[in-house]
Amino acid sequence: MGNAQSPHQDLAGTVAIKKVKEIAEAVRTCFFSTRINNETSSRPMALQEVDHEGNLWFLSAVDSEKNKEIEEGAKVELYFMNHSKYEYVFVAGEASVSQDKALIEKYYSAFANAWFEGKDDPNISVIKVIPSEGYYYETKDNKLIAMSRMLFAAITGKPVEDGGIEGELKLD
Repeated sequence: MGNAQSPHQDLAGTVAIKKVKEIAEAVRTCFFSTRINNETSSRPMALQEVDHEGNLWFLSAVDSEKNKEIEEGAKVELYFMNHSKYEYVFVAGEASVSQDKALIEKYYSAFANAWFEGKDDPNISVIKVIPSEGYYYETKDNKLIAMSRMLFAAITGKPVEDGGIEGELKLD
């Protein structure tokens, strides 16, 4: 909007993992995109957890297109958006599919009953995304102050800090 600007702060290692965990687990739903031969497919997915190593975990149907694309070597991109707080995080990485019973037990919840017939459903799998890089944006101030700053910049045409901070995430 206008000439509003955000300070830039890149994050790496455990600080970057903490930022992904903080934003992604608050939102819980992302657009999960797979890319095969320059073709991108996206769908909403519910996050189960961001673990202490920064890996992102999801439940998925074995026979889904997404699982087939992952098995074919798809690169994945995840887009988490918390519009109410102006927090956004993008993560790119490598995904793998597993039917490990211990992982299914760990990540299965009552919410998953909408798609599966319990933990023993033969069509349930767990997707692990190992992130390599990403990008984040979040407001430092509350939403009202950030909106006021952006509106001021748009009306006056003068650059102003928009109340946010953004930067690259180095996750590998």
